[in-house]
Amino acid sequence: MSRRALVFDLDGTLVDTAPDLHATLNVILTANGRRELDLGQVRNLVGEGAGRLVERGFAMTGAPLDPGSLKAAIGQYLSHYGANLSVFSRPFPDVAATLERFKAKGYRLAVCTNKAEQLSRKLLTDIAFLAYFDALLGGDTLPVCKPDPTHLLSTLDAIGATPDDAVMIGDSPVDVATAKAAGVPVIAVDFGYSRIPVAELGADAVISAYAELPAALAAVG
Repeated sequence: MSRRALVFDLDGTLVDTAPDLHATLNVILTANGRRELDLGQVRNLVGEGAGRLVERGFAMTGAPLDPGSLKAAIGQYLSHYGANLSVFSRPFPDVAATLERFKAKGYRLAVCTNKAEQLSRKLLTDIAFLAYFDALLGGDTLPVCKPDPTHLLSTLDAIGATPDDAVMIGDSPVDVATAKAAGVPVIAVDFGYSRIPVAELGADAVISAYAELPAALAAVG
């Protein structure tokens, strides 16, 4: 495997965060007179940051919010979620062992996520994962975020890597589009939050478990 820089998405790729996202979204929806959504519905809303999650949640439960009300609801969401982001969230199976293995082999590891940087760092700290990563760029770290390739390219810069060195691992159309725009091979996990069947995303490889990641990396170069 010649590519020794691995960049991971966070929600739906490294960590199953949907239960806490779901719980917080329902708190905000009910506080604003809307009905609750079930966990399966919320899984399909994740992937482009908190703002889009809240916007989609309100659109699914009634009339879309006007800009001012949406901004207030997002603020309520971030406040509640920041205090409750690791209540139910857990790493997917074998993630820790996989990260330890690649770290021990000298791979450079990073996270490129549309979750806010502060929240991402707190979550990874809470689950004792932050030390695995050489860099973390959140959705608010730069003026742009995924699917803009600058987000991924800047993450590579932060770990001293180039597109020729790297592979992206994600779960969504946004991750695949970002990697392709940056000229980086992409492996998609099929246990995340994609609203489109993962096999249809156009990733260079698809895995169903982290035990399959080494073989997938070898296949993409």
